[in-house]
Amino acid sequence: MRTKGFNKTSLFYWLNNIVLALFAAATVFPFLNIIATSFSGSRAISAGEVFLWPVDFNTETYRNLIDDGQLIVAMKNTVLITVVGTLLNMVFTILAAYPLSKPRLKGRSVLLQGVLFTMLFGGGMIPHFLLINSLGLVNTYWAIWLPALVSVYNMFVMKSFFEGLPAEVEESAAMDGANEWVVLFRIILPLSMPVIAALTLFYAVGWWNSYMNVLIYIRSTDKMSLMVKLYQMIDLVSPEMLRSGEGVTERMITPEGVRAASIVFSIMPILCVYPLLQKHFVKGVLLGSVKG
Repeated sequence: MRTKGFNKTSLFYWLNNIVLALFAAATVFPFLNIIATSFSGSRAISAGEVFLWPVDFNTETYRNLIDDGQLIVAMKNTVLITVVGTLLNMVFTILAAYPLSKPRLKGRSVLLQGVLFTMLFGGGMIPHFLLINSLGLVNTYWAIWLPALVSVYNMFVMKSFFEGLPAEVEESAAMDGANEWVVLFRIILPLSMPVIAALTLFYAVGWWNSYMNVLIYIRSTDKMSLMVKLYQMIDLVSPEMLRSGEGVTERMITPEGVRAASIVFSIMPILCVYPLLQKHFVKGVLLGSVKG
């Protein structure tokens, strides 16, 4: 017999959905406001008329950002830094996490303590710079790739995931004559796609947003990353109105519009990549891998 009205469970789900919707709106509204500001006219931005929809729609701010071509070069540099850096990170993180996840590894506890020590203590910026300079890596991307080959925290995350995989999978492969490399690349890694996808995204976002190391070690303007170039462009924006254009036509661009367009320009590639990796975060690829 059905009861009429809401029971406690239904009320809980309704309240839960409302609260989650409010939290979602609180995170989406600022982003929508930034997008609307980047496509709005200077008068509407200065008057504070922009909320969630562009007012006096125009693309002059974006045109101002990409007119000289420097931003496109910086975008290519950032893509190179992100792709190569993420690939190196994943290769060395996997190669470090897999053997450390095996109790049979000799000296495992000593190695783990040494790795943990590097996570808690660092040499500092000045010794780091002196080392990079002595190796002749200044003004090359290796100056930012090599010191960040492995994130200790991410390595421990992957190590814990490897330890949670059923031992029967490796044992059955070993009985068929597979060596450690075959087990790793043909058995372990296909089962580890969720953690690989998550760490790939974490590494990629970190490289995409890289700023300080690029600012310290890269000297050539044609090698600057997107974040450094955007900061330089924003830093040139005066509190007054920016004027850009040729001949009689004059376009008015506000500093707020330049900042908003810079934010949108820098985060859109990551937002496009994220949905491709999101499915792996919750996908249970281990289901059915061990039977009997």
